[in-house]
Amino acid sequence: MPSHSRAATAPRIHEIASDLRSRIEAGEFPPGSKLPSTRELAEQYAISAQAIARVIALLKGDGLVEGRQGAGVFVRTWRPLVYRPQSEFRRKPPTVDIFTNILETEGRDGGQTIEVEICLPSEPVRQRLQLAEGERVAVRRRTSYVDGQEPFATDDSYVALDLVEGSEWMTEGSVERGTNQVLAELGFKLVEALDEIYVRMPKPGEAERLKLRAGTPIAELITTGHDCNGRPIQVTSCILPGDRHVVVYERTAPEEGGE
Repeated sequence: MPSHSRAATAPRIHEIASDLRSRIEAGEFPPGSKLPSTRELAEQYAISAQAIARVIALLKGDGLVEGRQGAGVFVRTWRPLVYRPQSEFRRKPPTVDIFTNILETEGRDGGQTIEVEICLPSEPVRQRLQLAEGERVAVRRRTSYVDGQEPFATDDSYVALDLVEGSEWMTEGSVERGTNQVLAELGFKLVEALDEIYVRMPKPGEAERLKLRAGTPIAELITTGHDCNGRPIQVTSCILPGDRHVVVYERTAPEEGGE
């Protein structure tokens, strides 16, 4: 009998969750506002407190609300960072790296931690860089923070070790003029990029590194940078949580007579 009762309540729970989503989207509960208490919602919808707890769990899974210990349940505030992959090739001051340039463009505050390691690449990275089996890579692992919040994104760049060993590219922390400029000084200027975007749920290690809430999807932007000879020089994997980013591409129509 109890299991039958629970099953009978399930449609009602989804109905209430849908109604609360509509009320949030309509602005009745704006970003940052507190939802009515469990008791108040139970009275409004004439259902048990246990059922309301299941409704709230659904909304948390959607990323619409978040619980705050001892304070209640609040509508999440969404202020995404606009990520423009094409900005990598834009002219900017010589002492401003790509991440800093994005923050300045958006008028945001933030920082990043960068660690460097030497390892064997995964098979997808090895193939994109066209490396021989057993050939090692150097990796710059970046974790970005914006507006003093939790980790906002990760950005891991892979280059064949023999191209950058002993160079400033291997420096822990930020390189003011940017590591793409370092590659150019080494004779490997990046002039073309192939972007691949995969939208999926995060792997456990990604969710832990970014402190993702349950149900948060990510976009993985994999960029393979080539030099003027068409040689793949660098592969970068950016993990962009779906609740924190908007990816914007700008396109220009070709001139008359072009392809």
